Amino acid sequence: MEEFRFIDLEINTAFENMAIDEAVMLAMHRDDVPPTLRLYRWNPSAVSIGTFQGMTDEVDVEFCKGRGIDFIRRITGGGAVYHDFEGEVTYSIIMPKGHRLAPADILESYRLLCGGIVKALGHLGIQGEFKPINDVNVGGRKISGNAMTRRHGCVLQHGTTLLDLDVNLMFSILKVPQEKISDKMIADVRQRVTSIREILGRHVTINELQDALKQGFSEALGIDLIPGSLSKNERSTASTLAQEKYSTPEWNFSR
Repeated sequence: MEEFRFIDLEINTAFENMAIDEAVMLAMHRDDVPPTLRLYRWNPSAVSIGTFQGMTDEVDVEFCKGRGIDFIRRITGGGAVYHDFEGEVTYSIIMPKGHRLAPADILESYRLLCGGIVKALGHLGIQGEFKPINDVNVGGRKISGNAMTRRHGCVLQHGTTLLDLDVNLMFSILKVPQEKISDKMIADVRQRVTSIREILGRHVTINELQDALKQGFSEALGIDLIPGSLSKNERSTASTLAQEKYSTPEWNFSR
C-alpha cells in the first residue's frame, strides 16, 4: 500500500493547529515531506469560521473571551464550527495536487476522503454514510463536517468527528440572538446533528475514536500509515504562522 506519514493525536491551540496544516502544505510544495494524515484536538476549546465568513457576523466574541474559548479563521471554506476539547477529534489529510485521492472533481474528492470517517464509524459499530457535499451522516443526522482547500500545490481536507455535543453552549458561542433561541430551535438542531456517545449510549473514549480513525482512513484510502512527526522546518514555519498570521486580528477579523 502507498505510505502516508501519520502524525498521531496531538493537542494544540487553535492557532497552532491551523498553522501546522499550512506549514505541512508549504513543506509538501517543496517536496520536503510525503502525503500526511494527522489527528489533533483543540485546547482550549475553540470556534473556527470559514475563510469567507466574518468573525463578528458568526461568533459571539465577547462570550468566547469570557469563557476562554479561542476563535480563528480557517483557510478552508464552510461554516462556523465549535471544536470542544472533550467532544471531538479532528483530522487533516494533505497531499499534492494530482494525487489519486484528490481528483479534480471536488465532490468525488470529498467522497473518497470522507470514506475514512465512514469506515472509522463502522469500527465503532455505527453505520455512517457520505452526505454531499461534505458531511458524514448517521440516520440522516450529521456527525462529521469537512472542509477543503487547494493551494500551495496541495490539497488539504480537514474535518471533525463528534464524540459529544453541547447544543446550548454551541448556541451561546455562535451569533444567534438569545431571544431567538427557543426549545424548538434546540430540538431542531438535535434532530439534525448527533454524536458517537449519543448513538452508542456509552462513554466512548478519545482513544477509541483515535484508533478507529487510524484504522478507518488506512482501510478506506488504501494507505499504510507510517508513524512520523513534524520536521524541524515545519515546526519553525508553524510557529511563525501561528504568531504572525493565525493569532492576529488582521487575519481573524479581515472580513
